[in-house]
Amino acid sequence: MSIDDEKLPRIWLSGAHFINDVYTGFLNPIMPFIAAKLGITMAIATVILSMSHIFSSLMQPIFGFFADNILKRAFIFWGLILTSIFIPLAPASSSIYYMVIFIILGSLGSSLFHPQALGLANKFSGSDVAKHMGIFIAMGTLGYSVGPFLSASVTQFCGLDKMPMLSVLGVFWAIIMFKFVPKMSNVVSNKKHINLKHAFKDILSNRKLNILNVISMLKSLISTSCFIFLPFLWKDMGYSAFFIGMALFVFIFVGGIGSLLSNKFEKLVGTQNVFYFSMISTLPLMLIFVLTYKTFPIFSFFVYFVMGFVTMLAVPVTMNIAQSVLPQYKSIIGGFINGFSWGIVALIMSMNGFLAQNFGITKVLLVVSFIPAIFSIIFVRYLFKDLSPKI
Repeated sequence: MSIDDEKLPRIWLSGAHFINDVYTGFLNPIMPFIAAKLGITMAIATVILSMSHIFSSLMQPIFGFFADNILKRAFIFWGLILTSIFIPLAPASSSIYYMVIFIILGSLGSSLFHPQALGLANKFSGSDVAKHMGIFIAMGTLGYSVGPFLSASVTQFCGLDKMPMLSVLGVFWAIIMFKFVPKMSNVVSNKKHINLKHAFKDILSNRKLNILNVISMLKSLISTSCFIFLPFLWKDMGYSAFFIGMALFVFIFVGGIGSLLSNKFEKLVGTQNVFYFSMISTLPLMLIFVLTYKTFPIFSFFVYFVMGFVTMLAVPVTMNIAQSVLPQYKSIIGGFINGFSWGIVALIMSMNGFLAQNFGITKVLLVVSFIPAIFSIIFVRYLFKDLSPKI
């Protein structure tokens, strides 16, 4: 396969990752306004948002198994189409029941898309896997950052009922991507059938992958908490939907920059230190944010944005190490690291919504940021005990 043959699919896959994650970032900034429209509490709204993360995440290892087993590209196309159609329909719903159905279908689309897209991105990365996987992941992060800005803008200036018009971009990209991403049969030859039971046994019994999954959960706990709870905090303070969307946009945008710079930062300070810096620094940053969000709001937003950068800094590193442990299961492992860990965190978040409603958002955020800062010292140390010196 020539360099051009590898480069073109990388471009289209990274673009699809960007667009898919634009839609997955739609709901968080506008959920306080959807909740007000439908008359539901923050706790119930948090459960609904958690459901979107659960259905877009927990199923990823299963879909990753099928993606690794079949010589088809169907998941990346149909996944993107489902996400782009049903997620924009959810905010326009007049009933909580229809909204939940649309969110589930759209989230399942994202769950279909990610494992196969991650596996293909790895296959087309050539010799510099770390660099190109960093770009692929960063594009998804950047898309996730644009989603809040886009949905909040439409909410502010057009209304929630106009959101479905944004489906056009995703459907269009999925159709034209069908032409430019090679068939799996042209990419992989003599592919062995993967047994689901054996694959899951190999992955779940692997000590390094278990540690990486826990690390991924700890990191996602911070970003998910900020993304779900802070829009409610800011709405109560009187901020507009557009302003909240802009804040989330910048938070994830600088996180995308963190993903892009991850490879250079890793070469500069070492892989282990990337993990430590990414996970421990969120605690003092969250403490500063909580102490300043009322009295020095501009400064608190700056601290919040720095938190987005450091939180995402170790994401590409985590994925690269995980996929190198058992390379025959790239898509399944991608589903675990990028999906399953987020789904577990989403289950926790459904409980945290009730805690935040009863005890306060900032108290829950402080506890949430304390957990990864403490436990990262244990898990990262054990991870690097028996990793190759090359890593």
